[in-house]
Parts: sequence; C-alpha cells; structure tokens
Amino acid sequence: MLVSSVLSLIASFVLSVDAVKLAADPTAELSCNINQVISCGTVAAAWQSQLLGFPNAFLGLIAEPVVITIAAACLGGVRFPRWFMFAAQVVYAIGFGFAYWLFYQSMFHIGALCPWCLLVTISTTLVFATLTHVNIRDNNLFLPARLQTALASGLRANLDLVIVVIWLLIVVLAVVVKYGDLLFG
Repeated sequence: MLVSSVLSLIASFVLSVDAVKLAADPTAELSCNINQVISCGTVAAAWQSQLLGFPNAFLGLIAEPVVITIAAACLGGVRFPRWFMFAAQVVYAIGFGFAYWLFYQSMFHIGALCPWCLLVTISTTLVFATLTHVNIRDNNLFLPARLQTALASGLRANLDLVIVVIWLLIVVLAVVVKYGDLLFG
C-alpha cells in the first residue's frame, strides 16, 4: 500500500506539472507522447481529464499523502478505529471507481492511453486490494458474520491475491486486444 501510493503520488505530480504546461501552452509536446495510442497530451486534452473543473491529477496530490500516512502509520503499529478504516475503505472505493471510469474513458472514448494514468490505475488497484485485505482481516467493514467469516477464510487461502493478479492481467489483456500493434508502432 505504501509503495503503490508513493508511485501514484509521483505520477500525480508528473501529470500535474504536465497539466500546468498544457495550460500555459496547449501545443506543448509532452515527454510521454510516444505515438497515437500512447499519448498523454491526447488524454490531457479530453474533458474527462478535468472532470471537476481542474486537472484530475490534483486529486492525487491531495489523496495520496493521506494514503501514505495511513500506510506508514499501520506499518508502525498504529491501529486506527474501526469507523476510520471503514471510512477509508468507502472513500478509496470511490477513488477506485473513478480510476477505472477514467481508464474506460481513455480506452473507449478518448482512444489514447497515458502511461502515468495507467500507473495510477494499477497503483490504485493495489492500494484498494491491500486496504480491503486489511479491513477484512481486522473485521472493519461491518459485514454480516457469515460473509465476514467467508471473506476472512478466502484471505487465509490468498484468494485476494489471485483475484488481483487475474484482474490486472485482464486490464493488460484489454489494452493489448484493443490496441495491439499500435502500442509499439
């Protein structure tokens, strides 16, 4: 969770700098404009990149330090109250949904992919999975007893790891199937 959120923070910083560059000069050439498919500039020019009226990357600059703090505190032995971890799960679920909405928009509507955005999507997936793992393990999600027991059993069998690996492989496969040779051309 800590490593993934640090990577997302770095990506958010780069994307924020690029957003400022593009605001100053809409014709600026970004270093991650590699071809017609791998093109940060194309993604950044789309309305989806500023859904709330400012660059989405600014949200990462706000949210990721919070996640880093939670992860570092947990590594240091801090146990947050159940309500806090439940709230963190809910808020991060919204971020997870937003990341995949942006991924979908990029894949099927914008028609270009941003490597930094893809890093955020993957990192968000890993943070969400880790946070969910911790919250199920520590019984923070206010789930019915039978469901909590079943999910905790699945964690002990590492089913969450299997699900995350399959999920990320599906994401990669979707990109390759959709864009194939254009990715490297």
